[in-house]
Amino acid sequence: MEEEKNNGIPRIGSRFPEVEVHTTHGKIKLPDYYKGKWFILFSHPADFTPVCTTEFVEFARMYPKFKEIGVELIGLSIDQVYSHIKWVEWIKEKAKIEIPFPIIADDLGKLASMLGMLPVNGGTNTVRAVFVVDPEGIIRAILYYPKEVGRNITEIYRLVYALQVSDKEKVALPANWYVDKLEWKSSSLIGNKVIIPPASTIEKMKEIEEKAKKKEIEMLDWWFAYKELKK
Repeated sequence: MEEEKNNGIPRIGSRFPEVEVHTTHGKIKLPDYYKGKWFILFSHPADFTPVCTTEFVEFARMYPKFKEIGVELIGLSIDQVYSHIKWVEWIKEKAKIEIPFPIIADDLGKLASMLGMLPVNGGTNTVRAVFVVDPEGIIRAILYYPKEVGRNITEIYRLVYALQVSDKEKVALPANWYVDKLEWKSSSLIGNKVIIPPASTIEKMKEIEEKAKKKEIEMLDWWFAYKELKK
């Protein structure tokens, strides 16, 4: 099949590009590694960032449910594999949950550029992109979120499940169609609280730590502080 592209970026209905990637689980060839299975490739701006951490916790929490419907997950950011491994260790220690799926170390940004994951204003942090790929290696859905807003992992599950139902039953699904076996809930790590931007200077870091000591805010680490949203 000739790959259809828009400005070099794959579109819905095109084949996922063939590429070998370095991950926390070793080298993987995509999309062949997941041949016969659905998989979701999702990018995050960077390791050791709070919004990304909440997303990975939810993806890990939901992973058994994705597996139940034959869907695999694989993450990506422009970080080295050493950073991924250390971040995964941090999540296990602080959030008490293991990340069971591989994370691509796209440290040169090759795949991120190929898939249009980089923002138009440049920089090396990927946006929050999601590619849903079917068992034949065909891209069936693409989502892009800005770095400021975390994704709803339940919605991503709903999307891939709806595609499976559509394929099997030869039907289309209406607006707000939902999967009744799932609970829609807020972040299991910080609930509905909002994240304070990570400190960019030592002075700001000390300020955040001081506010946490005074119980004005909550903090998991100097780069991960949060608070109740005033109404």
